[in-house]
Amino acid sequence: MDPIQPVHSTTVLLLIAAAAVAVLLVLIMKLRLHAFVALVLVSLVTAVAAGIPLVDVPAAIAFGFNSTLGSVALLVGFGVMLGRLLESTGGAQVLADTLITRFGEKRAPIALGVAALLFGFPIFFDAGLVVFLPIILTVARRFGGSLLTYALPAAGAFAAMHALVPPHPGPVAAGVSLEGDIGVILLVGVPFAVIAWYVGVVLVSRFLAARFVIDVPTVLFGELHDHNERPDRPTPSFGVVLALLLLPMLLISLNTVLSTLIQAGTLEDNDAFAFLRLLGNTPVALLVTLLAALLLLHRNTGSLAETSRLLDDALGPICSIILITGAGGMFGGVLRVSGIGTALTGSLADIGLPLLVQAFVIATALRVAQGSATVALTTTAGLIAAPVADAGYGDFRIALIVMAIAAGATVLSHVNDSGFWLVSRFFGMDEKTTLRTWTVMETTLGVSVFALACLGWGAASALG
Repeated sequence: MDPIQPVHSTTVLLLIAAAAVAVLLVLIMKLRLHAFVALVLVSLVTAVAAGIPLVDVPAAIAFGFNSTLGSVALLVGFGVMLGRLLESTGGAQVLADTLITRFGEKRAPIALGVAALLFGFPIFFDAGLVVFLPIILTVARRFGGSLLTYALPAAGAFAAMHALVPPHPGPVAAGVSLEGDIGVILLVGVPFAVIAWYVGVVLVSRFLAARFVIDVPTVLFGELHDHNERPDRPTPSFGVVLALLLLPMLLISLNTVLSTLIQAGTLEDNDAFAFLRLLGNTPVALLVTLLAALLLLHRNTGSLAETSRLLDDALGPICSIILITGAGGMFGGVLRVSGIGTALTGSLADIGLPLLVQAFVIATALRVAQGSATVALTTTAGLIAAPVADAGYGDFRIALIVMAIAAGATVLSHVNDSGFWLVSRFFGMDEKTTLRTWTVMETTLGVSVFALACLGWGAASALG
C-alpha cells in the first residue's frame, strides 16, 4: 500500500508519531495492557489522527499486519518445530557440547556469534534466530548467568549480516538504487559486519549481561532437559545435527546464486532452475529441513503420533509471539502509509549535510519513524540516488554510502519494529528491559558501522 498524500504538516506528523509511541509505551509498561491489544489500538488511533481516509483505515492497518505475518509466521512456525525436535532429542545439547569442548566456556558466546555470522550469510534475521534459539538456550542453561551473555552475540550477528551483507534485500536494493557494484558492497560489508559485530555487539553484550540478569525462558521449549543425565535415551550425532543446520543455509544459498546468475544473464531460467529456486525460498527451505529432521531423528523422537504431539506443543506458545510481532508490523505499516517517514526524509534531504552523513541521518530518521530496517535502507537509497549519481563516486565510495545507510537503518530498534517484539518474546524480556538491552545493542552496532564508513571515507579521500 502506497503512502497517502499527507494532510498535515511535517511537524504535526512528527508530533503524531512521537505521541503514538509515547502512548503505546504508557499502555504497555505503565498500565500493563496486553501488547497485542495496545499495538492494534494505537495503530487504529494513529491512522485516524494522521489523516488516513476513514474508508482506507482498515486497509492501512491490515497492510503492515499481513505483510509481517506473511514473512514471519511460516519462518517462526517451522523454525520452532525444528528447534523443538533438536532440543527434545538432545541434538541442541550435542551441538552445544561440541562448541564448548572446542572453544571452552569463556569463549562460548564468541563461538555462538561466529556460528551465527556464518549461518546469517544467506538466512534472514528472524529465521536464523529461531533456528539457533535452542542452541543458545542450551548453552545458557548449562553455564548459568544471564541469557544475554549468549543470546546477544548470536542475535547481533544475524542483525549485522542482515543489514550489511548481500544477498540480504536491504543492501542489495540500496546498491541497485545507487548503481553500485554488488560485489564491492559484499567485499566491504563482510569485514564491516564482523568488526562492528565485535565492537558494537560482543563488547557491549558483556556490559549489558552484567547489568541485566535474564533467566532462560521456558515458554517455547518448556524446561530444557539435560540429556547427559538420560543415557538410555539415544541422541543424534554431531554430524546429523550439523547437517540439519546446514541444509537450509545451502538451499537458500543455492536460490541466491541461481537468482543472481539469472538476473545477470549468465544463466537462462528454466523449469529445473525454477524448482531449485523454489526449494531455496526461505519458508520452503525450512519446511524441507523440518521434514529431513523428522526422517533423520525418528529413532530419537518415538512414534509419529508422539512426534506430532511434540510439534503441536511447540506451536502453542508461539501464537502470542506471532500475533504481537504482526501487530508491531501493523504499527510500523500505519506510520509508513500515513506519510510520516516520507515527510520527514523529504525535509532532511535538503539540509546540506555531506552525503555520507546525510545517508546515515535520513536512514536513522526513517528507522525511528516507521521501524523497518529494509524500508529505511531502500527508501533512503532512493532519496539520495540523484546526488550520489551527480557526485560521480566510484564503487568503493558508493559501498561506503550503502554501509552508512545500513548503519542508520539498524539503530534505535523500538516498539514499531517487528524484530523488537520477536527478540522481546523469544528472550523472555519485558518491553522496558528490551529497550535497555536490545535497543542499546542495535544502536551501538549501527554507530560502529557508521564509524567504520567514516574511517573508510577518510582513507579514500587521503589516497585521492
